[in-house]
Amino acid sequence: MSDRRVAAVLEATSAEFARHPERARIKGVTAVATLSSGMVCEVRGPNGEYLKTDMPPPLGGAASAPSPGWLLRASMASCAATVIASRAATQGIALSLLEVSATSESDLRGQLDGEPPVPAQLYDLALKVRIASPTATPADLQAIVEWGQAHSPVGCTVCAPSECALQVEVVQPAAR
Repeated sequence: MSDRRVAAVLEATSAEFARHPERARIKGVTAVATLSSGMVCEVRGPNGEYLKTDMPPPLGGAASAPSPGWLLRASMASCAATVIASRAATQGIALSLLEVSATSESDLRGQLDGEPPVPAQLYDLALKVRIASPTATPADLQAIVEWGQAHSPVGCTVCAPSECALQVEVVQPAAR
């Protein structure tokens, strides 16, 4: 999709949501992770979405697929890149380079039952954006990146998380 086409689609969507704000709230596509073997999970969505995850060897996995933490960083990076690109398009700025990398650190002890307890969350999350345009000023590009970070749904959720409800259904094993 060309930058002009992206801008036109986004402008039409913004106008529609201004007239009908109730149409802007959508329910996200459900992801269902099923343990398949070892530490490998198969994750599926209702529209054919599919991926696998695995853990690194120190946590019982074989590193045969990306870890959930890597997917979180990948989600942060790709969501930020998408929002930055959409903002550039709506501002009429052509980008010749857009690269977003996401890093974090973690302490693997947080996933284990050790003493003292260690938090399991990722920390020191950081995004690095490399951006270039043949026509925009550095200030324009800085503003687009900052706007993108402030409007990235994944980044905003990770950096200012909301409550996460938990429901547990204990299923009895089938009779033999």
